[in-house]
Amino acid sequence: MAAFSSLLDILAEVPDPRRAEGKLYKLPQVLLFSILAIISGCNSYRGIVTFIDVHRRRLNRSFGLKWRRAPSHTAIRYILQGLDPGAVEAAFRRHAALLQAARTKPGTASIALDGKTLRGSFDRFHDRAAAHVLSAFATDTKLVLAHVEIGEKSSEIPAAQALLAELGIAKDTLVTLDALHCQKKPSTSPKRATSASSSRSRTINRR
Repeated sequence: MAAFSSLLDILAEVPDPRRAEGKLYKLPQVLLFSILAIISGCNSYRGIVTFIDVHRRRLNRSFGLKWRRAPSHTAIRYILQGLDPGAVEAAFRRHAALLQAARTKPGTASIALDGKTLRGSFDRFHDRAAAHVLSAFATDTKLVLAHVEIGEKSSEIPAAQALLAELGIAKDTLVTLDALHCQKKPSTSPKRATSASSSRSRTINRR
């Protein structure tokens, strides 16, 4: 399908975690169909398999495939869990950049950086805190340009600086961030920044 040709080409650059032999299902199609399934509301490996099974004939016609059945849920799990997260993120960023370049208009670029905690990502069994992700959202084109996971011992401040540098934002782009980024010393940790802000408040009140 022409609408997905560029995305398939980009997904083909993601390293395949499987061995060279026995690849019945090509990685770009597996990734694309998994994405379509998740967008449609599927939230499990079995759900992805069900989506492919239900739409298999239509997918075969649209993408020139001859799949007789969907991959097993164990195969989907093995493929998705074996992917390099950095390579997948890079692929999504390249695709988003292509869409952004095609849709943006001169003088209207605006990007909002916002951090969110992912629901259900807390892992009590492995004593793992909930994942916190910072996203770059192009408000003029309604596209998510990039994500970056924030480490447990870090904060949004250095993550935002690194993300903007990686995206190569143009000088005339309007960037909006939360108030916590309004610091004279951006490298200051959130705890120290809070203490400093409290100290300034107390000083003002005393005056």
